[in-house]
Amino acid sequence: MSCGARGCGVAYKLDTAGHETVLYSFSGGAGGAFPIAGVVLDSAGNLYGTTSSGGSTSPSNPGSGVVLKVDTAGQETVLYTFTGRTDGGSPNAGVVRDSAGNLYGTTSAGGTGSWGVVYKLDPAGQETVLFGFPAHR
Repeated sequence: MSCGARGCGVAYKLDTAGHETVLYSFSGGAGGAFPIAGVVLDSAGNLYGTTSSGGSTSPSNPGSGVVLKVDTAGQETVLYTFTGRTDGGSPNAGVVRDSAGNLYGTTSAGGTGSWGVVYKLDPAGQETVLFGFPAHR
């Protein structure tokens, strides 16, 4: 089931009374679509997460997902766009953030074995594949 103003998912918060506030509505394309996993929060109130698809503006390639930040004003910044190749694709899990601002996560596709990767994304947006899941035998 799709949700949000554009049908591609939302980032939201719930207050202690259970009232929902939409922080960001995904539109697909370059901004990503279909966030499946949760988000992490930094000390400034920014959210970090992933989308399982989107990240490309080409109609013939719907994209392999993004790593993103939503700031306290509700503005999204794409930190990394997956190609679905050796860098991974389709992140169906969120990220964890270390004290240096690096983000770590996994993808369910791409990599040298085509079964996903474990990656690190530094604050400058440089992705490093830490491990590629091997092909099934």
